Amino acid sequence: MDSFSLSSPKSANRTAWVLALLLLALGLALRLYDLTDQPIDFHATRQLRGAIIARGMYFQMLPNADPKTRELAIGFANTVGQYEPSIVEKLVAYAYLLAGEEKLWLSRIFTSLFWILGGGFLFALALRMSSAWPALAVLAYYLILPFGVQASRSFQPDPGMVMWMVLTIYALYRWSEKHSWKWALLAGLLGGVGILTKVVAAYFIGGAAAALALHTLGVRRFWRSPQVWAIATLMLLPTFLYYMGRGGRASEYFFSWTLSLSHLLLDPSWYVRWLNLVQNLMGLTPLLLALVGVLIARQKDRLLLVGLWGGYLVYALFLPYQMYTHNYYHLQLIPIISLSLIPVAEAILEHLGRQTRFWQALVIGVTLVGIAFPAWLSIAEQNRANFRGEPAYWQEIASHLPTDGKILALTQDYGYRLMYYGWRKVILWPNRGELKLSELRGISREFEDFFARRIEGKRYFLVTAFGQFNDQPDLKQILADRYPLIAQGDGYLIYDLENPLSGR
Repeated sequence: MDSFSLSSPKSANRTAWVLALLLLALGLALRLYDLTDQPIDFHATRQLRGAIIARGMYFQMLPNADPKTRELAIGFANTVGQYEPSIVEKLVAYAYLLAGEEKLWLSRIFTSLFWILGGGFLFALALRMSSAWPALAVLAYYLILPFGVQASRSFQPDPGMVMWMVLTIYALYRWSEKHSWKWALLAGLLGGVGILTKVVAAYFIGGAAAALALHTLGVRRFWRSPQVWAIATLMLLPTFLYYMGRGGRASEYFFSWTLSLSHLLLDPSWYVRWLNLVQNLMGLTPLLLALVGVLIARQKDRLLLVGLWGGYLVYALFLPYQMYTHNYYHLQLIPIISLSLIPVAEAILEHLGRQTRFWQALVIGVTLVGIAFPAWLSIAEQNRANFRGEPAYWQEIASHLPTDGKILALTQDYGYRLMYYGWRKVILWPNRGELKLSELRGISREFEDFFARRIEGKRYFLVTAFGQFNDQPDLKQILADRYPLIAQGDGYLIYDLENPLSGR
């Protein structure tokens, strides 16, 4: 039987591309489903941060914007922090201008298309590493994994970073085949954009580049190759120029997120929490099969995969806290696992090619179920909650907030929901995650002193995050015992900090 032959004649590749386009269309449809719901479904803090920045850019460019509204939107955008270049936010702001109004769901179209374009190049790379059927199998995993669907439609730079990462790996692979200046320069440029989009891409792009360059040139020629130096320069120069002069912020980030939390690496439970999160996101079976795939891959492909997995390991060691708390920090692992599954898919399909048509048809049926079930899970996850009421809810809360003094608040998503939907900014009381992070960094706080310092100069205390409020009994008690509750409603409490209860 040759139904699953590993040969790649032109007719087979044409059929494969037709099936790949169908898979890509399915992947896009899954990401655009429930398009206009509010971006609260996945890491609302990061998505609303992008929305606030895009709004500020939009009103800054809008010729006939109300001056007060423009000033407020730009001011809000300037307060949310600049972690990386606002590339996708700028694209969304231009889309707002073309649409004639602020339509937040446009961001989902951009990030979804980034992921789909990355999928097309992942498939093209898989065809070079193997043949049609294995390439289709790994493309299906990349497109339909429920975590990937949810994360890749979110308004943040990570889907774009993964797209540039895949494009760079493809260009590097082509360079390793031809050793031409065209592919060297293209790989350098693509890698430069990827690292600029989000600097952590350097771990993965650097790992892939080093592995393929060493395989292509050997250790001695590696250091003397002008093409290698050109690739490295183009990859690093844009990010270096962007962050030049921001060295203080970079060193602060290193000390805050790497050095002060490095003791986690000595705790065996850290590795358990990290691996448990990864297997929950990626699926234990694909994860284990991917590691097997690295071992049985052909030499060149094995070196590439080792470079990618090695980059992921170094990345994890530098950001230990995020490895078990932030699931989107593992988004880059999806294309790595996909490529690592190619040798396993080859072995399975080669064996299947020797079976009767009955068994081949049975496997096709199981494969279709394997595609349909996670696709259904992705839709079910998006149907699970409806966030369309968020704008009106936060606008109502904002309408009840006093305007005669500063407001300290324990509220959702660093106050971004109130800022974006209600156009009000508050001063934040730390949530339980921030308090726990301070403890991990070795910062101890006596509550009474800490509370006194935080309320200094504040007129009111707003509570909208009641889960967080209940997890901080000291705060709950001191507010109830010492300060009058001057307003409450559906989802909010407001305490008067300036007029304590008598006798307190």
